[in-house]
Amino acid sequence: MKRSSFGRIWPNVVAVLLFLGFVFPVYWMFSTAFKPTGDIISESPVWFPTDATLEHFRTALGADHFWRLVGNSLTVTVLAVVFSLILALSASFALSRMRFKGRRGFVIGFMVAQMAPWEVMVIAIYMLVRDADLLNSLVPLTLFYLVMILPFTLLTLRGFVGAIPAELEESAMVDGCTRPQAFRKIILPLLAPGLMSTSMFGFITAWNEFPLVLVLNKDPEAQTLPLWLSQFQTNFGDDWGATMAASSMFAVPILVLFVFLQRRAVSGLTDGAVKG
Repeated sequence: MKRSSFGRIWPNVVAVLLFLGFVFPVYWMFSTAFKPTGDIISESPVWFPTDATLEHFRTALGADHFWRLVGNSLTVTVLAVVFSLILALSASFALSRMRFKGRRGFVIGFMVAQMAPWEVMVIAIYMLVRDADLLNSLVPLTLFYLVMILPFTLLTLRGFVGAIPAELEESAMVDGCTRPQAFRKIILPLLAPGLMSTSMFGFITAWNEFPLVLVLNKDPEAQTLPLWLSQFQTNFGDDWGATMAASSMFAVPILVLFVFLQRRAVSGLTDGAVKG
């Protein structure tokens, strides 16, 4: 009985400790953003903001080019994720349903591309963009973010497509559907969890990317939020409240997207199972 109880308790204890270890820095960031400056610099830590203030958020929102950089980040991230999903969905369906010469080499090539460290190619990428006269432009960032997240998206969706029985698609075609109709009405709803997870990964990767924009976009109005956030403390000195407010606003889109996609993934899985 004692061994059985211990075997049930210790995994829960470890899970709680890990949860606290991951959540506490996030909580401290958000709570510091609402604390008055006196509570932030106090020698004794203030665990809960007693007199919450929005002054730090006003400072962050009033920074130069803030809203322009928000638009830049959203533009390059959303475009890269959308185009990668379209390309990866088409390619993963072909790799899973069709047999053609060079198929194995194609998959291996994407695996190698997934393992390649992007940091060692920054100089080569800079030279390409410079020769094309596209420095300080969002087009190269969008293209390279697309290439960056495409291998993972393709390999992940290939596994989801391969797990769906081909008989579902064949049955729909026997009932009168064309192949595109069968894909849209039968296969696509079942792929909702895969689309949600890969889009989440792609969004986080592109949203947080730092080295490329640091090298390619020197113009302050052509930068993105990660680079702006890295320079925030330099611009505002030791204003830790404003720094935490800026960090909180940077993290909010990821948290909101996670909650939204988590619900959509479950809904898409249920709808796809009913239609199948």
